[in-house]
Amino acid sequence: MTVSLPLVFVLGVVAWAAIKFLGVRLWVAAVIALFGFWLSHTILAPAIESGTRSGVDVVNGTND
Repeated sequence: MTVSLPLVFVLGVVAWAAIKFLGVRLWVAAVIALFGFWLSHTILAPAIESGTRSGVDVVNGTND
């Protein structure tokens, strides 16, 4: 079974849970999100995308 959820929704739920249950401050969550956007425009972006796709394939059981 494959479930398709938007990444923004999943990250939003993780951020909400971290703020609610772990006591992470809202500004820390915002800084982490901004750092992620900055990181996506660096030379590391292809490696991050490849690793993310590989991880999703492992979770979905669709790896070759």
